[in-house]
Amino acid sequence: MTPEEFRQLGHQVVDWIADYRENLHRYPVRGQAQPGWLASALAAEPPAPGGGLDGFLDDVDRLVVPALTHWQHPGFFGYFPSNASLPSVLGDLLSAGLGVQGMLWSTSPAATELEQHLLDLLGPELGLPPTFTTAGGGGGVIQDSASSALLVSLVAALHRASGGRWHHDGVTGRETVYRTDQTHSCASKACRVAGLGSSAERVVAVDPVTRGMCPSALAEAIRDDVADGRVPVFVCATVGTTGVGAVDPLVEIAEVCAEHGVWLHVDAAWAGVAGLCPEFRPLLAGVEGVDSFATNAHKWLLTALDCTLLWTRWPEAVTGALTISPEFLRDAASDSGLVRDYRDWQVPLGRRFRALKLWAVLRWYGLDGLRAHLRRHVRLAGDLADRVRAHPAFTLAAPPVLGLVCLRVVSGRGAEDDDRLPRSVLRRVNDGGRVFVTHAALEGRYLIRVAIGGELTEEADIDTLWAELRAAAEAEGALA
Repeated sequence: MTPEEFRQLGHQVVDWIADYRENLHRYPVRGQAQPGWLASALAAEPPAPGGGLDGFLDDVDRLVVPALTHWQHPGFFGYFPSNASLPSVLGDLLSAGLGVQGMLWSTSPAATELEQHLLDLLGPELGLPPTFTTAGGGGGVIQDSASSALLVSLVAALHRASGGRWHHDGVTGRETVYRTDQTHSCASKACRVAGLGSSAERVVAVDPVTRGMCPSALAEAIRDDVADGRVPVFVCATVGTTGVGAVDPLVEIAEVCAEHGVWLHVDAAWAGVAGLCPEFRPLLAGVEGVDSFATNAHKWLLTALDCTLLWTRWPEAVTGALTISPEFLRDAASDSGLVRDYRDWQVPLGRRFRALKLWAVLRWYGLDGLRAHLRRHVRLAGDLADRVRAHPAFTLAAPPVLGLVCLRVVSGRGAEDDDRLPRSVLRRVNDGGRVFVTHAALEGRYLIRVAIGGELTEEADIDTLWAELRAAAEAEGALA
């Protein structure tokens, strides 16, 4: 493909994306395809001679779009938001067009230095202390996901706890990791990948009201493990759990971890970006005492997948755990110690120029625009929570947190029916195609989650959601 051919086809692709975004409200939020539909519609064999891209966008319309769940749809309220704003799409296009590999500073100095600069700028704006910046002895890096950020932090903790022996000797089988039943499943996966296994996990009790980790229970679990000859290594605290948005009390947890020399990681994948707004920053109280902190710009901060921001106070633990320097990767810049090689801050060697899309978002919206984006969703969630409180067929399953509202449907006919109803209501709502919500469980009871955070979501979309919920509840025989 010549640059001129790319120019012509590229214009068509950009026009297609613009048309798709402009008309998102016309699609059902969730695709109607059945399992195997797309596979059966595709050619049985790949083309031998190339045929160009004639008809390519037509095939996308015919085959791909009907089988999509439209995450950018204004009626998407499932999981957590995965905003891919158009400025970030342009930044991603530039990254792909440049085609650089940013594994070392020398392989693309701009990729490394822009990323380092943006993380140093954003950390303090979120409320992180100076110790998380390069100048303060720490630093940040863009990972692909919060799962990878947690894994990197865990291996850094293993390296530190072993006095540097971990990467040579491996685990001893005595290491322990602490979480709650509300912690994301990526913590358990990280234990598997790091070779610890599920036997290393300790599930710490939570406060029955807040669902946050109980510091006294954590302290007791650590003391018991020490007495049993085990090595407490890592605590995963969460700010904004996936289920109900619970916030672990970082101040008290940090004190326990400091007493026992345990690495404290904070998974704030969804809620952490709310720290840009001073009024929401109390959710991060105590963050100055943690060892690593991660939040996803690709959830609520308008930046297309994948873009997780990870900061740590201990870069030397991360690089000590992950640095391997074969001769073919050595060069004068790396040997000088004056540059940062981000290949040593992650599991894979290769890395994309992700900083470009984050830079595009910051330049387009500015901090004021990003804060307005976050505040708007919190206000919409508050309005929805008020409607739930006022309606006899619904009840809040947990206190609303930022843009997350969790609710149950009330039958008045006993606990068994009250557990059946939200399942049936959710199915009806999602089958209607106008909105999409997901579920969670709390103490074994099913609940409906409404995560408000889409860039295109407005008050009218909340009205639609509420009408769909009420109609489904009425059809299922909930309280009138």
